[in-house]
Amino acid sequence: MAPFFTRPGALQEMEGFVKVEVLITKNLTEYDELNVNMYWETIEDFNRWRKSDAFREAHRGPENSSEVSPILGSEIIISEVASTLEKA
Repeated sequence: MAPFFTRPGALQEMEGFVKVEVLITKNLTEYDELNVNMYWETIEDFNRWRKSDAFREAHRGPENSSEVSPILGSEIIISEVASTLEKA
């Protein structure tokens, strides 16, 4: 599922979008866990994305599908960068 979150598309054209990172938690045996980290210039840019037609399209499930979603749950956590260190 990880490539689904990083495929090229309308997200890259959204104002304020910086990048997406998908992290896979290691050493879990009962299920797989993905953390999708999105980076935006401002919270307002992120909120515009969440209200956009592009967001709805990206999150639309398959039509007329009887498949059960593999997603057990999701949660949006908003964080603000407080400090960074980069290679000298």
